[in-house]
Amino acid sequence: MSIFKKIADELKEYFWILIGAFITAISINIFMLPYKIAPGGVSGIATIIFYLSDERFPVGVTMFALNIPLFIAGVKYIGKKFIVKTLFGTMALSFIIDTTEPISKWFVTSFITGPESLLAPDLLLYSLIGGVLMGIGLGLVFRSGATTGGTDLAARIVHAFLPYFSIGQLLLFIDTCVILFAALTFESFQLGLYGIVALYISSKAIDAILEGVNYAKAVFIISEHSEKIAERIMTDLDRGVTSLRGMGMYTRRERDVLFCVVQRRQLPQLKEIV
Repeated sequence: MSIFKKIADELKEYFWILIGAFITAISINIFMLPYKIAPGGVSGIATIIFYLSDERFPVGVTMFALNIPLFIAGVKYIGKKFIVKTLFGTMALSFIIDTTEPISKWFVTSFITGPESLLAPDLLLYSLIGGVLMGIGLGLVFRSGATTGGTDLAARIVHAFLPYFSIGQLLLFIDTCVILFAALTFESFQLGLYGIVALYISSKAIDAILEGVNYAKAVFIISEHSEKIAERIMTDLDRGVTSLRGMGMYTRRERDVLFCVVQRRQLPQLKEIV
């Protein structure tokens, strides 16, 4: 790989980190923060501090301050390249949140909660849309090899001490604690439920960005007619098939085991062929 292509690829990754941070900031400023919806993470803690301080502590600055000790710990347990990109993503998100907050507040006041708004705020709808946008934004950041700091970085650090828990389990536990803390602080069980909805939707949106919407399925087929089935799969579905040699441990009989990968939409046709 030439040095110019390597630099171009790096710049492209940082560009998508910025785009992801911008989308995440919009989700927080327009759909989460005005309605006290805290979908876990450092952004949720910053939302709580924002309202407890009578809006004196900006969300972006608070998020960055909370991430400083995590970065100090993360340098020791996580690779330096990952930390550099994560630091960039965290700074970008914190800066964009605070700089766009006045515009977002004007938008919310003028078009959502203002006197000309015909409908009362639908918190379920905002938690859904906010969760989708947050998931898309964070997914773009994650796909570029970074994070925006917060609980995902904390989960990686804790995982270094507690390896018998997966990062996903630790992340779920930390975010759940933040949501429960927000519900107690705002004295609203309903807001806690909206936070859980936003967290769940954002996790699904992140998976869609990282893994794609159309998941492939790996299929094993055991049959006495493996050759005929393999021929039909290759001709009708245009998918490759691999034959593996297997043996039934009860009967001690050897037979061919077919292995193939198909799209989800092809599963009904594959079952029909078999």
